[in-house]
Amino acid sequence: MQYRRMWRQGGTFFFTVTLADRRRALLTEHITLLREAFRQVKRRHPFELDAIVVLPEHLHALMTLPEGDTDYAKRWHLIKSGFSRRLPTTEWRSDSRQRRRERGIWQRRYWEHLIRNERDFRHHVDYIHYNPVKHGYVNAVKDWPYSSFHRYVRAGLLPEDWAGLSAEQATRQYGE
Repeated sequence: MQYRRMWRQGGTFFFTVTLADRRRALLTEHITLLREAFRQVKRRHPFELDAIVVLPEHLHALMTLPEGDTDYAKRWHLIKSGFSRRLPTTEWRSDSRQRRRERGIWQRRYWEHLIRNERDFRHHVDYIHYNPVKHGYVNAVKDWPYSSFHRYVRAGLLPEDWAGLSAEQATRQYGE
């Protein structure tokens, strides 16, 4: 199947990337390995990570590519494979994944959205930061450790007691 993807040189994109088995908590259990995979890819293929939240089984990120560059697909491939290579091979793999020599860690696809303007950007930053509350992991945004929210607070962009969108608003605006 051919997926229609948006490509814009130097664009900013919102992504949702998910584990194949959503019952596992690999991303938070191995957060150090995930961070290293991001750092390694960023060194060779630069990008700005404008906002991110890592939940146990999925993550949301806002990524801005350098001017003249459209290849977020390569970056996600390298991040996902770099993380997977660092984990022991204990997951079940389908025949199809075994034939392709793929791990069974990640869903093959991810969801992307081209950020169109400043308002769109702000809404997605809010969605990212509010996501741990929406999913019931914490009662306050500040209590989730795997979020760029803390960077925004240190930079004076958001107050520590920021509440963001209600769960109802977030679902209505972004689905899930």
